[in-house]
Amino acid sequence: MHSETSPQRDRDAVAQTTRGVIELLEVLWSQGRDLTPTAPVSSSQLRVLYVLDRNQGINLRTLGEALGSAPSSVSRMCDRLHALGFIKRSTSPASRRELELRLSSRGETYLRDVRARRELGLMKIITSMPPEDQAALARGLNSFCSAVEAVGPRNEGRGSSAVESA
Repeated sequence: MHSETSPQRDRDAVAQTTRGVIELLEVLWSQGRDLTPTAPVSSSQLRVLYVLDRNQGINLRTLGEALGSAPSSVSRMCDRLHALGFIKRSTSPASRRELELRLSSRGETYLRDVRARRELGLMKIITSMPPEDQAALARGLNSFCSAVEAVGPRNEGRGSSAVESA
């Protein structure tokens, strides 16, 4: 009798492959920083811009929850992004004591440029794959993104976010 079930072996194989992909992505990400620098924005500030792009008009508390970061850190990052002209702050219609955060047109342009440069780099790799593998990759990544949304990684490991050090 086998000590591992077939589903367990499958999960182990997926975990091993995933570890390899993560390590490869870390190498590619490091190389990509040289090819597509994000200056004048840090990686933590870039995460803020990504969240604001998906959630225009959120407040600092909600942004902090989305990032898993302390309010003081989020406030400092937003101060810097506002000084760069990448975000706009306005009084919330729901509460005059609350600010809403939105990307400015400069912030939107910046994100569009960063995404285009990164996409170009990834497309060089993806187009070298056979079409059926490209389709499988797309299906797998879509499924992965759905699972991430369902699990909600921002609820785990509170307080240990790299964003807090920004």
